[in-house]
Amino acid sequence: MEKNSLILIINDLRSKRDALSLAHEELKSNNDDWNKGIILLSLTGGLLESAKMKLNLNGAGWGLLPILISSIIASMSSLIKFRKYPERMEVLIQGISLLTNTLNKCRNHKDIDDDILTDYNMALEKLETSVYPSVRKKYLKQSHKNLIEIMKQEKKYYDAIDNVNTGKDIESDISSEDLSVNYSNSPLQTKRTLPQINEADDL
Repeated sequence: MEKNSLILIINDLRSKRDALSLAHEELKSNNDDWNKGIILLSLTGGLLESAKMKLNLNGAGWGLLPILISSIIASMSSLIKFRKYPERMEVLIQGISLLTNTLNKCRNHKDIDDDILTDYNMALEKLETSVYPSVRKKYLKQSHKNLIEIMKQEKKYYDAIDNVNTGKDIESDISSEDLSVNYSNSPLQTKRTLPQINEADDL
């Protein structure tokens, strides 16, 4: 589809930037999972060694366990290097940075010019060389879905503001799930609920 207006270019850049962000998020999650596995196995190996020394466990099975764990750790480390998680994430970060810079530049312009088109084409080229077509299709589909949901929510928000300003009564359609925050960076992956606001207490 030809992008013949600035708003179309901006929306296209947003969706493609978000697609690369989703791809980076999944890569990082996979890399973290492998590293957590290595850490847990390393701790388990150390625990077994300590238990052997304290309890004088000299059986053949106990002697093989640390060797088996060390072999598994070495295999997992080799697999991580083979999959090149850090290198792939770095390529995605570069693409996200270029798309973000181009997006900011477009937002600071009122019309399309040659400079905008040049940066836009460079951003598209970076996107196309950052991920395979099948991967790009997967994350673009999710990105488009997310942006549509965001725009729908923004429309509800601004419509509600207009209703309030005109004195109309509005009913909140916010569910309990919308009032919860998932702290994905927390080691325990906890989910906390935001406190409810009692309007009677504010009066």
